[in-house]
Amino acid sequence: MTNWLIRLFVKNADDVKSPAVHTRYGWLAGLVGVICNVLLAAGKFVAGLLSGSIAIMGDAVNNLSDAAASVITLVGFKLGAKPADREHPFGHARFEYVAGLVVALLVMVIGVELFRTSIGKIITPEPVDYSWVALIMLAVSILVKLWMALFNRNIGRRIGSATLQATFVDSRNDMIATAAVLIAALVARFTGLNLDGWMGLAVAVFILISGIGMVRQTLNPLLGTAPDPEYVQYIAHKIESYPGVLGTHDLIVHDYGPGRRFASAHVEMDSDGDVLESHDVIDNIERDFLEQDQLHLIIHYDPIVTGDAMVDSARRWAQRQVEGIDPQLALHDFRLVDGPSHTNYIFDVAVPPGYPTPPAELTQKIEAALQHGSKPIRLVLTVDDAYSSSLQGPFESDTTD
Repeated sequence: MTNWLIRLFVKNADDVKSPAVHTRYGWLAGLVGVICNVLLAAGKFVAGLLSGSIAIMGDAVNNLSDAAASVITLVGFKLGAKPADREHPFGHARFEYVAGLVVALLVMVIGVELFRTSIGKIITPEPVDYSWVALIMLAVSILVKLWMALFNRNIGRRIGSATLQATFVDSRNDMIATAAVLIAALVARFTGLNLDGWMGLAVAVFILISGIGMVRQTLNPLLGTAPDPEYVQYIAHKIESYPGVLGTHDLIVHDYGPGRRFASAHVEMDSDGDVLESHDVIDNIERDFLEQDQLHLIIHYDPIVTGDAMVDSARRWAQRQVEGIDPQLALHDFRLVDGPSHTNYIFDVAVPPGYPTPPAELTQKIEAALQHGSKPIRLVLTVDDAYSSSLQGPFESDTTD
């Protein structure tokens, strides 16, 4: 069913990196969500009125909110597809993240209201008459929500959409909540035990917990979450596959929404190489990433001395001392200036986010670890934040040590 809908409504469906295809997938998911949830809400309202069940009525309201959430998803994909303008030079793709956050907040509002109503039903219980029509409606709803959850998960993974992943979680939760209501209905029908208010309360708590998780999931990309480590590895390995590249570091990835990623990185190349050739290689890297990965990459060129035995040996030794202090630390941009009274070691050290040791204290530790022999070593150190924490020592070529 999912593949049939994709073939019917999404042109060039395999080109998932295309912003236009991304938008068409989003529109398909939104339309499916609106249609299915409106039909389910209508059926449950009828079943809830016939039975007098607050749990079924709450489930119906939840489906109606899901329909509204699907409309928000449609609007989010539509606004996210707008091209860049003077006020928003990086485009509008983050509207999709905003839509996901609105969906999550809407889910929480429904949970709070259902919680309040269920408490009233527990304090003042009312008789509930579950008909076979209501039971069948609940069973059908579970099957439909199961398919919708799988549908949204499939499309969300295909296009890397946080909004559709949030919608998948919501559909899955709806399925579980409806199953709980159905269990309460069956217990009431065959034993006479009225669990309607308690089951409504359990559904409300479940919705609220899921809503909090959805808020966190959709808020992270808006705040600027760390890039996927696998994506960082892919960028690093691809850069290092080009001729003349010795290593890469200081990678920073900015996510302005699906299909709107920007990045910067430092690339180490032999200082004795032809400058024009090095520049040509860097131009090729930037162009290839834009054409093949839709990533706007800006590269800073770091010339590295590779033919000096003393510098190479000092670099490898300094790297070992730094790693001896903490294996999480990564050394790069090493230079050495040897004088008659002392030797200057000049390099950068990348530290992971939230590293507990202050830069001044870390500098003192590293300088103390470097002292050996009769000639003093003076350290000129820059402490860098490793914005892409998985891009550290292992990705730098041995020739740069």
